[in-house]
Amino acid sequence: MATTLAATDFVNLVATEMAHGVETAVECWLARIDRVLMDRHLTTLGRLQAVQEVLQDYKRLTGKVELKSTRI
Repeated sequence: MATTLAATDFVNLVATEMAHGVETAVECWLARIDRVLMDRHLTTLGRLQAVQEVLQDYKRLTGKVELKSTRI
């Protein structure tokens, strides 16, 4: 019983840490996009190009060629 609880606690701890890491990463990428969209020094086209650069950075860093689309 104690071993099962310890294993469950460990799994919960790892899952919590992983979820926190994912949340932090998503927030980082969204913050970059938000900064670009709020940059008053950029034109509309400049904002679009800057968002495209953020997406290209993401793809390059993750090794992805395209992003999978899910319908919400």
